[in-house]
Amino acid sequence: MAPFEKSMEMMPFKQRKCLATRKDEVCSIRSKFPNKLPVIVERYIREKTLPLLDKTKFLVPFELTLGQFLCLLRNKIDLDSTQALFLLVAEKSMSCMSSSMGEVYSRYSDTDGFLYITYASQEMFGAPQSVARPPS
Repeated sequence: MAPFEKSMEMMPFKQRKCLATRKDEVCSIRSKFPNKLPVIVERYIREKTLPLLDKTKFLVPFELTLGQFLCLLRNKIDLDSTQALFLLVAEKSMSCMSSSMGEVYSRYSDTDGFLYITYASQEMFGAPQSVARPPS
């Protein structure tokens, strides 16, 4: 991948496309797929351990729960069962995992019509395994 393409990939979706373009995109998507929600999923800007997803746009059924969507993302990222994955909705909220995507969308969708979700990890359960512990 060329350096310019890589830097564009790191730039948030809202900065890559103007508001009018994003609104047009949502209108087109919603007319073609009326039973699906347009969702943008991006990695947290300071995230160091999780890889980038191969795509940022997802079409999600209304009835899918946020927990089911999290499982779908875990599979796409190919995470180990011990690795944590957190979803931040609309850059401000950790929503209930049993909420349907339709509920989350109606509550947190952006003015452009997309629902923005950020994913991140967090070091959990102590130090990484490669660090040797001092004898007790």
